[in-house]
Amino acid sequence: MRTRERPRHVIALLAALLLLLGLGGTQAAYSQPEPSGAAAEQVLTWTAGDDITKYASVPETAVAGKATIVFENSAATGNTTGMPHTLTFDVSDPEYNNDVPVNIMANPNDDQGGKHSVEVTLSPGKYRYHCTIPGHTSMTGVLTVTDGGGGGDDTTAPETSAKAEGQTNADGAFVGSASVTVSATDAGSGVDRIEYALDKGAYTPYTAAVVVDQVGAHTLKYRATDKAGNTAAEKSLEFTVVAPPTDDTTAPETSATVTGDKDADGAYLGMATVTVTASDTGSGVNTIEYAVGADGAWQPYTAPVMVHDPGAYTVRYRATDKAGNRAAEKSVDFTVVAPPAQDTTPPSVSLAVAGDKNSDGAYVNKVKLTVTATDDDSGVDKVEYSLDGGPYLAYTAPVVVDRVGAHSVAYRASDKAGNTAAAQTFVFAVASGGGVPAPDCPEYDERSTVFVGTADTGIPNRVTNNRCRIGELIEDEKEWTSHALFVKHVKTVTDKLLKEGVVDQREYNKINKAAKASPIGRPGQTEGYTKILDGTQAQFDKWEQVGGGKFALNADGSITSRTDVDGMGMLWFPQRKYGNFSLKLQWRDDAPGTGNANGGVFVRFPWVHDNPEEPNPEWVAIKYGHEIQVLDRPDGDMYKTGSVYGFDRVGLAGAGVTQKGTWNDYEVKVVDQHFSIYRNGVLINEFDNTGGQVFEPPRGDDPGTDGRRYSSGYVGLQVHSTSDVISYRDIRVKELP
Repeated sequence: MRTRERPRHVIALLAALLLLLGLGGTQAAYSQPEPSGAAAEQVLTWTAGDDITKYASVPETAVAGKATIVFENSAATGNTTGMPHTLTFDVSDPEYNNDVPVNIMANPNDDQGGKHSVEVTLSPGKYRYHCTIPGHTSMTGVLTVTDGGGGGDDTTAPETSAKAEGQTNADGAFVGSASVTVSATDAGSGVDRIEYALDKGAYTPYTAAVVVDQVGAHTLKYRATDKAGNTAAEKSLEFTVVAPPTDDTTAPETSATVTGDKDADGAYLGMATVTVTASDTGSGVNTIEYAVGADGAWQPYTAPVMVHDPGAYTVRYRATDKAGNRAAEKSVDFTVVAPPAQDTTPPSVSLAVAGDKNSDGAYVNKVKLTVTATDDDSGVDKVEYSLDGGPYLAYTAPVVVDRVGAHSVAYRASDKAGNTAAAQTFVFAVASGGGVPAPDCPEYDERSTVFVGTADTGIPNRVTNNRCRIGELIEDEKEWTSHALFVKHVKTVTDKLLKEGVVDQREYNKINKAAKASPIGRPGQTEGYTKILDGTQAQFDKWEQVGGGKFALNADGSITSRTDVDGMGMLWFPQRKYGNFSLKLQWRDDAPGTGNANGGVFVRFPWVHDNPEEPNPEWVAIKYGHEIQVLDRPDGDMYKTGSVYGFDRVGLAGAGVTQKGTWNDYEVKVVDQHFSIYRNGVLINEFDNTGGQVFEPPRGDDPGTDGRRYSSGYVGLQVHSTSDVISYRDIRVKELP
């Protein structure tokens, strides 16, 4: 069946086709929806010219569905300078639709002659569009898209009229100014908007009477659209404004300035902007004109003139006042050159590492890191590095790292064009060779992040300028006499670290916030730990070695199993038994080569000597206590770090393996017969000893065979063999209720 189309749809579709063929005018054209509400394919056209404050023409409404967006910025649409413009749909503002990422740049000299198109699908709502070129920020607007169903049977456009009012002379011309009023009525869906265009300008929303005071003949075009989308045919009103009687015989004062980026010879790079100004104290400025070149035609000056093409230019300018006095022609001369090729390539960055390595690949005592960067375009602007996850610092000289332990360095460089190379990272370890003394730090803390009490701040526990780590300077395990004193101490430490660039402001705030929230130093809420191995010879002498093997006290206060005394044994603390308690210590895997050390922490075992059932003292702890395993080896024994040996097994995935040579925090918390094991602040195992009765000595059987264990006992450290080299330090106990 043949469908009869309404004449106005035929006209709209023909107008759209003409625009696509480049035969239409400069105004926006788009098809109207069918009465059924189904979206019709439509052409929406934006045009631009010399003006940098607004587009020459824009559509304001459309119907949801497929559409062809046309953007033209050519000589045909009024661009006489070659100035580029863009049409960009904003997809970042949640107040507007963001499903059409249009971004078109056009200028009369491009390969499309300044006319581009793109196919899109529009959704009901509003789209915000703008020009993205700097200086064109006022070129913005909103396109309203309807679903096509809101008009009912209204197919009649509004009725429109306009009139000009003001004082007139005998010829009917308006003296001084004319006030034009536009009105519209619609008996159907109602008037949605009224628009007008003065002389050759673009259509603008009509909100109040338009006052025209420029002397000369004028044409004001106007139209209206109702809420059903019907747009009235364009009408126009012609009138003339003349100057009031005056004795003004003085022409306006004029001046012009040229701005833009210059090269060393004073030529403008890529673009020059000419701004013309005029003033008149008599009848007032009526028009300003400009012309490019000696033979160029005079054009109305409405906005700064932007010149892009390379070459030498003369821009002439003049102004006329309302009394008809014209200023003498003036001119400015300047040259535009092509800008240098844009540098988009970041610098090349490399790292040289110098130092002696041991058999494990760790650098002995110290390592020197040298960063170099080159850039063949704009040149290197800055080189930066970050040590152990710290803030990036300016690199000025080789960086020497002599703190024993695992480290990482990130490095990058930026050129003068603002390109920054992607950061590269190098991971390494420093091992003690005896030549560099250990740093004199208040505490030992080589956890990967900074802890304040039990709170993990997540901030990298990096090495500071005095070779101590951040966590060691905080001293959260010291017995503070008041909370305020601890908070003040942390602030003093972090103030210095912030000044030195070790921490940034965010990290500074987070550490101090954790200190204020901690219970450290508060009455009745101190950590309450007693050190039973504090790094001194006197304290070490309170421990006793039984069985094979042996530990040696190091200069830094740690103890390490010796490689010259073989056999399996135990170093235990016979000074005190513990019932419910939290035992904290640090251990480090120092096994030679690629292997991993096997060790352990014994808890709640009875007096090891003169045991009627077990004559070997080292086996008393194994049979009648619990061994909390230390073993990061991927093969071999099934009981890994955190396991309760023989009772509760933990795999490596649950243990959270760290790099060899790195200190680990270990906490064994025992309340009644419930065991909790923490590694580096993370709970990795819980075990309830429910295999049998709990009793105190004396006893005559072996509870190791049926799961029975004591409710209190001693603590000790296992030495496994000369190849299972392991170190311990900072051992402390807090008794729990």
